[in-house]
Amino acid sequence: MTNKAAWLTAAKARPFKVDDAPMPMPSGTEIVVRNHAVAINPVDWAIQATGMFPLPYPAVLGLDAAGQVTAVGESVSKFKIGDRVVTSLDPFAKKDPRRGAFQLYSLAREEGTAKLPDSINYSEAAVLPLAVSTSASALFQEDTLGLQLPMPNATPTGKVVLIWGGSTSLGACAIQLVVAAGYEVATTASAHNLDAMKAIGAKFVYDHTKETVADDIITDLKHLDFGGAYCAVLTTESIKQCAKIAREFNGKKLVQTVLGVEMPFPEGLPEDIAFRNVYGTSLLENEVGTAIWGNYIPEALAAGSFKCVPPPLIFGEGLDAIQGALDRWKEGVSYQKVVVELP
Repeated sequence: MTNKAAWLTAAKARPFKVDDAPMPMPSGTEIVVRNHAVAINPVDWAIQATGMFPLPYPAVLGLDAAGQVTAVGESVSKFKIGDRVVTSLDPFAKKDPRRGAFQLYSLAREEGTAKLPDSINYSEAAVLPLAVSTSASALFQEDTLGLQLPMPNATPTGKVVLIWGGSTSLGACAIQLVVAAGYEVATTASAHNLDAMKAIGAKFVYDHTKETVADDIITDLKHLDFGGAYCAVLTTESIKQCAKIAREFNGKKLVQTVLGVEMPFPEGLPEDIAFRNVYGTSLLENEVGTAIWGNYIPEALAAGSFKCVPPPLIFGEGLDAIQGALDRWKEGVSYQKVVVELP
C-alpha cells in the first residue's frame, strides 16, 4: 500500500499538490482509514485562502472522511480491519498531516469513529463528522450549553432550544442531536429549506430572511422554557439575533456560537447574555465523545433515526478534485455538502 495526499505546500498556496505521503502507522487507540469519500468544510477553504491557522507546511487539510479500516493500534477494541466507518479527523490540534482527510490513508482516533451500516454509502456518511463533533461539543459539554445527552427514547424535557442556521451542516446535525436528547427545536433557514428542517425533527421553523424573524420567534415561543441558543452561522448579525431572542425567554441566557476558542466575539453584544465559543473536536477528550461517537451515532445510524444531511453534492473523484471542490463550496451551496470520492 502507498499513500498520496493533496498537500497544501505553503500558506495560501493553490492549487493543492497531489504527491506521495507517509503511510500512517497506528498505536494505542489509533486506527488507519482508507478514505473513500471526504467532505469540504468552510475552515478548509479559510485556511487555504487566508492562512488563518498557523500550520507547519506542507500540510494536509480535511476533517471529514468515510472509508474502511486498514490497520488498528494495540489498544483498539471497537474496530477491526475491514470495518466500514465514518471518522472525525483533526490535523490541526497536533499539527499532524497524518490526521488530515485529504489523502488516501488517514490516521484516525477510535474515540471519534463510528461503524457504518451497509445501508449508508461513504459519500452520504462523509457529510457528518465535523458537524457532529462541533455541534455535540457545543451542545452537551459542561462548559458549553450543557444539554442532556441524546439517547433512544429520551425523556422529553419540556424545553425549546433555538438553532440558528438549521440548513447548514452544523445546524442539521444539531437539530437531530437536540431532538434525540428530548428537547423541542426552533430553527431558521431559507424558505425553500423549511420543510427539510421539519423532516429532521424541528418543530418550529422560520424564514431567516424575514426582517421580523427574531420578533416572530419571541412572540410564538416566549411562553416556553428556554434551553439556550446555538448559533450555527458564523456572522455577527446571526449572533446578535440569537442574543435578542435569548434575553426575552425564561431559562438559559446563553448563546453558544461556533467561533473557535481563540476567536474574539463581535463588538456590541448585550452584556446580560453569556456567549461561548467551541473547539470542534473537544468532545473527544471527555465523556461526551464516548456518548456521541461511541454510543449514540453508531446506534442511530444503524436504526435509521439519524440522517446523513445535508445531502452530499459529489463534485468529483480523486485527490486532484480537492481544489475544485473547495472552489465549488466558495460559490455557495444550500442544504448540501460538497464531497469528493476517492475510489
